[in-house]
Amino acid sequence: MEEKNLTHYNIAPMSARVWAMLIDDLFVSLLFFAIFFEQIMAFSNASDLEKLALFLNDNFLVLIILKITYQTLFVWQNGATAGKMAMKIKVIDMNSGEKPNFAQSFLRASGRIISETIFYIGYLIAYFNPLTQTLHDKMAKSIVVNA
Repeated sequence: MEEKNLTHYNIAPMSARVWAMLIDDLFVSLLFFAIFFEQIMAFSNASDLEKLALFLNDNFLVLIILKITYQTLFVWQNGATAGKMAMKIKVIDMNSGEKPNFAQSFLRASGRIISETIFYIGYLIAYFNPLTQTLHDKMAKSIVVNA
């Protein structure tokens, strides 16, 4: 779709996207904590901090899977995660203007991990793009708009 056809979309402000990301990361962190509550609570002493760090390192893949699953399912089903809903923004397919399909949602969620892993450079790209697309938005051919 040409950029001139995208001008009728009300692109979400970066501040709303940042707040949505923080809310979503808090939500996923709380979910991770709930899943591993007993194991995490076992590390109650200051001397157990190294063991806690090893535990978190050993379960890093679980956190990544939780993030991808959360982002994929919410965006696919609702066009928005809990954070995006709270900030009244949503993800849409650039071509159709509809919520992304499952494949796009999964690609976008996986791309978020890449964006985060490379020192959030994937997010910084949005500041230099007229549609404020991040790396994962570009990968999935999506944009984030006001709901």
